[in-house]
Amino acid sequence: MYKQYKSLKIIIKNPAEVNHSSMKPSTKSTLLALFLPVFALAQYTDVINSNRPGLSSGAYAVGKGVIQLETGVSYEQRNHSDLSRDATILGADLSLRYGLFFENLEITYDGTFENQDITFTALGLEDSRTNFSRNRLGVKYLLFDPFKDPEKNKPNLYSWRANNVFQLKNLIPAVSVYAGANFVLGDNPFYPEDPTVSPRAMVATQSKLSPRYTFITNIAYDRIGTDFPEWSYLVSLQRALRNPKWSIFVENQGIKSDRYSDVLLRGGVAHLFNENFQADLQLGGSFKTSPGRLFATAGVSYRLDYHKDTPIAIEDGKGGPIRKNSMKKKKKKQKFKKKGKGAEDIILDPPN
Repeated sequence: MYKQYKSLKIIIKNPAEVNHSSMKPSTKSTLLALFLPVFALAQYTDVINSNRPGLSSGAYAVGKGVIQLETGVSYEQRNHSDLSRDATILGADLSLRYGLFFENLEITYDGTFENQDITFTALGLEDSRTNFSRNRLGVKYLLFDPFKDPEKNKPNLYSWRANNVFQLKNLIPAVSVYAGANFVLGDNPFYPEDPTVSPRAMVATQSKLSPRYTFITNIAYDRIGTDFPEWSYLVSLQRALRNPKWSIFVENQGIKSDRYSDVLLRGGVAHLFNENFQADLQLGGSFKTSPGRLFATAGVSYRLDYHKDTPIAIEDGKGGPIRKNSMKKKKKKQKFKKKGKGAEDIILDPPN
């Protein structure tokens, strides 16, 4: 579930100068508080920024100081018509994400532990396999954020429609890169010929098509240097419903490898219980019968939020930014005729 809002601490010097003279400063400040968060997309968000549901990874990190857990359980029926083989799979997914050093950097662990009960119908034989089908560690770094500069993404204070319809600039995505490694520990029946460590690389993009639609793509090159390297793509579209605590998504995944190739489609729903807790449900399947796959997954996402907001300075009315080290001096000198107020801090906390 990819949220678009960020908690900002904005320091405004002399609102009467920054705002248009035809409106009262308090009215203009209120409108600014309503619209600015929509355009100030950044790493940290007021509500949890989860990669669930689905398997796609958003371009944005969780934010510096945030520890996030994303986990779920899955059930799958897999039937291979050519090999006369049926399998029932129970799995558990775990993703740990931590934002460290910078707002645009996070370290991530992804793991999936599975138990497969396999029946070879033609031979009347049964087998069972249990181990990690996914076990990897990596880092993600945001290279480009089209919403980083608030001056280029100012809201239109006179038109609600202008702030809520599709614009061509929305096609410009945020771009991040991921570098990590897969780990095959012990005697793993899923990857018997793979080395203990193999590299993985990915490019992720994320576009805010409108306030309700988010579009994500992932292109990954996995198990680099092994006998079975793997290319994959993920395309995901999410839509927030009228009740913003609910969202739905549809996702397409393609996998190409000498060991396994497939095209999968999944869709589902997510519900936000509070700013730090989300639950989700998804269903999916494959387009072919070698093997044919049907699966369901339910999960939750939870974060420990130790993030601290960074003040952002707005123009001083003369076309220049306000320097942090001169804030106190300017605040003391500034006088207002109305109510005698000096510079003020406005905390923008939009509704979920």
